[in-house]
Amino acid sequence: MTVALCVVSALAGALIGWLARRVRQRVAAPVDTGPTRMTVAELNRAVVQESPTGLVVVDRFRDVILCNARAEAFSLVREQLLDDRVWNAVSQVLATGAPRTVELTVTRRADRAAIAVRCRVDLIEGTAPDERYAVVYADDDTENQRMEATRRDFVANVSHELKTPVGAIGLLSEALLESVDDPEAVQHFGSRVLVESTRMGNMVNELIALSRLQGAEKLPDLGRVEVDDIVGEAVARAQVSAEANNISLIVDQPSGLEIRGDDTLLLTALSNLISNAIAYSPQNTQVSISRRARPGGGPDGTPSVEIAVTDRGIGIAPEDQERVFERFFRVDKARSRMTGGTGLGLAIVKHVAANHGGAIRLWSKPGMGSTFTLVLPALTAPVSGANEHDDHSEDVLR
Repeated sequence: MTVALCVVSALAGALIGWLARRVRQRVAAPVDTGPTRMTVAELNRAVVQESPTGLVVVDRFRDVILCNARAEAFSLVREQLLDDRVWNAVSQVLATGAPRTVELTVTRRADRAAIAVRCRVDLIEGTAPDERYAVVYADDDTENQRMEATRRDFVANVSHELKTPVGAIGLLSEALLESVDDPEAVQHFGSRVLVESTRMGNMVNELIALSRLQGAEKLPDLGRVEVDDIVGEAVARAQVSAEANNISLIVDQPSGLEIRGDDTLLLTALSNLISNAIAYSPQNTQVSISRRARPGGGPDGTPSVEIAVTDRGIGIAPEDQERVFERFFRVDKARSRMTGGTGLGLAIVKHVAANHGGAIRLWSKPGMGSTFTLVLPALTAPVSGANEHDDHSEDVLR
């Protein structure tokens, strides 16, 4: 028994020693606490610095207490000095406690572009009786101001364009009433009333179409559209107008191409391009309509179908080429009045293309003519060589 007790005691001692060593090792080893988390102060600083809104905190001595990167990008703070225009608003807020708003035009540091910045100034009270700070919140307001200017211009243009036919109809109606005993005068003034009312009706219809395309209404579901059907129908619609102006419509061979879209909208867009080409072409000239497939011709490099309308008209000056797709913009106002144009046709074409995931391109040279190309995503990848050719707008016009 004595020997057994000795063995047990020895084993117990060894086990206790081993456990003690393990405990010492665990105590001596560094504790793994995992990734270090940000403190609240660090998180606050990160939020302020990464904020898409410019933030500046300034005291009554004009000392900038805090400024984030966005505010510096807006050039609101230069060499720790707040912009004079903002400081004027800050001074009033510090004096009265009432928040204020100031709108600025500043030069963005990144690209030296002029942008509109809207600043809101609020008051922050400190713990001491005379401790007051102003915080400036600054946002890029360029797009909002551009949209507001566009809206004002659009309303002004619509009012002006509708006022003209309405006024003409009123005057012509008075002339009709005074000419009841003169059949020829009644015929003359009556035909003029019909022209003006038709023009006003066309404008209203195009305004409705433009509103629809810009998102006021849900667009129809896009389906399979035969390009040849659209081209054939648009040419048929324009035939009478072309013959009246002694203009030949030249159309290339059927292509068999297909796109995904709305046939009514596409027909409207193509008809507008052809009507525009006829209106700006001299008599005894040609307007050409062609279609082709391009494997990577889409805006994002996808397969596309291009429908080009080429005229031999007066052409468009380079400074006007970017503006022709604006609502109510006219290159030749006198000709547009004569032909009854509304100035909305190319704007509609632009939005139809955009709503189909496509684009509208323009090539033009004064005195030679213009080519408007409607680029639309192909339904399937075009077969290599199927009505495919290089861009030859200049060659066609020559």
